[in-house]
Amino acid sequence: MQKPINKLWAAVFLALSWAPACFAERADREKPLYLEADQVVIDDARQVSTFIGNVKLSQGTMLILGDKIVVMQDKDGFKRGTAYGRTASFRQKREGLDEYVEGYGERIEYDTRAETLDFYVRARLKRELDEVRGEHITYNAKTEIFQVNGGDGTKNGPPKRVHAVLQPKPGGAAPVSSVPDTLPITPSDTLRPAE
Repeated sequence: MQKPINKLWAAVFLALSWAPACFAERADREKPLYLEADQVVIDDARQVSTFIGNVKLSQGTMLILGDKIVVMQDKDGFKRGTAYGRTASFRQKREGLDEYVEGYGERIEYDTRAETLDFYVRARLKRELDEVRGEHITYNAKTEIFQVNGGDGTKNGPPKRVHAVLQPKPGGAAPVSSVPDTLPITPSDTLRPAE
């Protein structure tokens, strides 16, 4: 039972490490959603549109690229899109900064109601030089939290692992620690070695 705990701690660590730093551009939510493709099939009765060939979905600073994107609209007007590609990609500007968050996967699911993105199969999420990789990454633009899962592995192999590279913060002073670098050790007359 040790492995699920390790995955949980890895996900918690990564969420806490990146959560304050992944603010999505808030104004994007109020902008129209644009789609471009080589071909489109629209099913008005089911509210499903399928875009095929060099597909580009954009909303404000958010951009999703793929070989195929299927967009469904619910009765309240919210959209859910799924991008497929050898590697589909996502990019969005961070709130108040000249910096972007980028994500990649063979499948990307975008939900405008929940404001979430899910990256599947060889998923990767980047912010400047920081990067995480796994089989499934969920990014919530509302809460600015994401979760990374490594995957189950093969039948006979171990579970896949999450990989992360988190760079130190540039230019600032070293964080102040409440624990001294070294602990004073003094000999004791009351302790004797075990016999």
